[in-house]
Amino acid sequence: MKVMLKMMMLLALLLIASPMLFGQTPNNPTANGHWVAISAGFSMAIASGMCGLAQAKAVAAAAEGMARNPGAAASIRFALLLGLVLIESLALYTLVIIFVKVG
Repeated sequence: MKVMLKMMMLLALLLIASPMLFGQTPNNPTANGHWVAISAGFSMAIASGMCGLAQAKAVAAAAEGMARNPGAAASIRFALLLGLVLIESLALYTLVIIFVKVG
């Protein structure tokens, strides 16, 4: 019980002290700020790659579903388009975040 109390006190102390420890002002920016652009490029590459894989899997599953049940092609096509729009929006959100962070 004492160990749990100590852990909770440490967590509370870290939560209270974190704004003071990690706060930067415009006059005192973070060191190594050039890593923001490099990490933004990596994050866009990862997001685009994962979205491409997800879209390929969705199209393959929709094509298989339409081949198995041609009568349900309209509803499968609607679900496919909705899914592709949502998958692509993830990459666009990543791009917007990158523009905000780097720009």
